[in-house]
Formats: sequence, C-alpha cells, structure tokens
Amino acid sequence: MKEYTLRRSVDYSVYESEPLTFYAKCTQYRSGCDWLIRVSMISRKHCWVIRRYNDSHTCTRATISQDHSKLDSNTIAEAIKQLVEADPSLKVKLVIAEVQSKFNYTVSYRKAWLAKQKSIEKIFGGWEASYEALPIWFEAMCHKEPSAVVYFETMHAYQGDDLVTDIWVLHRVFWSYYPCIRAFRHCKPVVQVDGTHLYGKYKGCLLVAVSQDGNNNIVPIAFAIVEGETSDAWHFFLSNLRQHVVTWDGVGLISDRHESINVAVERSHGAWSPPRAFHMFCIRHIESNFLRKFKAPYLQKLVVNIGHVFTEHVTSKIHANQLAAGNIQVNCFDRQNEVFKVREMPSGVEYAVDLRRQRCDCGEFQVDRIPCRHVFACCVNQRLDWQVYVHDVYKMDQVRRVYRARFRPLGNPTTWPSYNGP
Repeated sequence: MKEYTLRRSVDYSVYESEPLTFYAKCTQYRSGCDWLIRVSMISRKHCWVIRRYNDSHTCTRATISQDHSKLDSNTIAEAIKQLVEADPSLKVKLVIAEVQSKFNYTVSYRKAWLAKQKSIEKIFGGWEASYEALPIWFEAMCHKEPSAVVYFETMHAYQGDDLVTDIWVLHRVFWSYYPCIRAFRHCKPVVQVDGTHLYGKYKGCLLVAVSQDGNNNIVPIAFAIVEGETSDAWHFFLSNLRQHVVTWDGVGLISDRHESINVAVERSHGAWSPPRAFHMFCIRHIESNFLRKFKAPYLQKLVVNIGHVFTEHVTSKIHANQLAAGNIQVNCFDRQNEVFKVREMPSGVEYAVDLRRQRCDCGEFQVDRIPCRHVFACCVNQRLDWQVYVHDVYKMDQVRRVYRARFRPLGNPTTWPSYNGP
C-alpha cells in the first residue's frame, strides 16, 4: 500500500485498521478524488480479500519534490538496506539522494539519518544487543583461536546512587588477535598508540596499537575499549600490550603528548622505559600543537622535516648511503675489523663505528636498522658484506611472514560454546 501510494504520488488516510479489517480513503476524498479501499481477512484461507475498491485517483500530481507522510524512516531503512550493508559509513546526503532516485521525494536530513540508524540496527543489531553479545563473541573467538588474547575488567552496576551488587557491567576490555600477535614478531621494533572517542549510545574510547612492516605498511596489533583516556585506562592498555603482544625489549613507543600516557609509562615499572623501551612523541601531534600555539602555517613543513629521519624507501636509502660512502676515510681500531674511526671529507667531521654492537655516532644505523654511509665505508674498506647489517625486518621473507597467519572464521553462532560469564 505504501509503495503504491509513493509511486503514484498520492496519499491516504486510514479510517479503520484492525487485525481482520483495513479501510482507507484518499486524503482528498469527496474533494475531487473518490479513491478508497476496504479489505478483510479470511482466517480459514489465511488471505486478504478486497471487499470494496475505487481504483481511480484523480488527485495525482506529475511530480512532487517535498516530503511524503507515508515515506517514514522504516520504509526508507528497508529501501537503503543494501547500501548500508555494503558501506555502514554511508553519508546521510547519499541516503537523501537514494530516496530522491527511488521515490521522487526529498526527505529531511533527520528522517534520512534516522532511517540509516534503523537500517544499521536491522543489519548489525542494536546497541544493547551488541554489548550483550560482546563477551560471547570474545569467548567464541578464543575458542576458535586459543592463542588470541582477551582480558576483561568489570564493575558493579549502579541504579542512581545505589550499588547493585548482583549486576556487573563492562568497564574495560583489551584484545589482540593471534595473527596480529604473530605479525608483530616480524615488524619493525616500533609501536604507536592512540585513542579515539566513541560517539554511539555508549561512550568511551577505543585505544589502538599499530606497528610497521619492512615495507612501511601499517599493521594493527592490539585494541581496547576503555572508559576514557585516563591514566588508569592507558595503564591497563599498555600493561596488557607489554605482557601479551610486545614481549621483547628494545622497542620504541610513539604517542602524542597526552599526560595520561606519560603517567602510565611512569607506572609501568620500567616496562616502557629505557633500556627495555624508548618513549617518543609523534611529530604530527607536535606539529599540530606547535601550529595551535604559534598560528604560523608556513612553519608546518619545517616542523615536520625536523622530526623525520628519512622518508624514502629502504632501497633508495641504501643506494644514497652507498654513494655518500665514497668521500669517507676509514681507520680500523681492532683486529676483528669491528671498530672504526671514520672521517667525512672535506668537512673533516669524525664518527666512531662499532659493527659488532651495530652502532654509529651519527645515530642513523641504530634508528634505520640499515647501514649508514659510515658503515658502508667501513664495509668497503675491509671487504665486508654490508647486507648482514640490514635488519631482517626489511627482507621480503620477513614482510611475507607478517601476513602469514590467517584469521579463523567464527562460524555459525549455534556452534559457539555456551557462555556463563557476567
């Protein structure tokens, strides 16, 4: 009935709507249009029968651009279901355009937004159902992949100011998939953490940790839903990250300058402090804070360039270092051909190189994990193979290992183990 009305650009009023009868007339009945319909249900045949029908609408207009009372959010939600399923982040203006294309009506922004929310709920479930399913989903994930990591913290519920001792609600949750844990073993020894606010019905923050493979691709390694970017929440996230994912030392931790992260690092009992880890600040956040204070956009490039050690691909960097090594004098300091003093010409600046410890005074060898120009000069001088000083993370075999582990499908929910937790 609704679809017929919308496509014919007419409208009707319901005079009777019961489980067994339905009676409607055109909104302009007796004012130029006699359209009406009366139907009833025949219970024994389980079908509807039209008892009376005047099928001539004389009030139809060729085009109607304004909204329609029968084009409600439920109708629109069903019409855009396939679009939302393909792209849940579909913009509301595209929903309005889809309605115009299908029904020849321009609906309000609010109605289109509400229709999108209803469509998302029909496809993916509502807020309450999703949160209730969260622990069940994690239980199923760990059942299918025992090497996955999930750690919950719950707290008592409150009804007003009163504590409800027999009801527990989600406080925080940390998780990491096994392919992510395994992937980090073959990534660069660098972890970047950040958080984003959740703007749905249930507030809070999503915290994420990522790393990089040898080809500079971003690899997510751990996640958490917490109450906010508090020091306790960051401590919860970083502690679990250190315990379950980033288990080896000598890593760099990159973050913004949020005070809660600094406090959490200090509370880590050395887990995120030298020599086990080195806390650094993201140059993009420094740039943003700098421009917010000094209001000088032309300084943006200068600030970013200060923070970047290099931006080119590893092969380009190696080639450049090889060329630069030609103007460097080398003096060997030990019989094992491991410690050198080098001098750049014509500047005369001197650097110490220790191949055994993989260190150079310029710092690039330690940061890039590839031979700097001074290391190349030493290798050429002593006829050493420079490739042994390229970190394994840059080798294609290691890059492929990042993505070797596969995610396992959870399968049909009926096959999941029963959940008896809070």
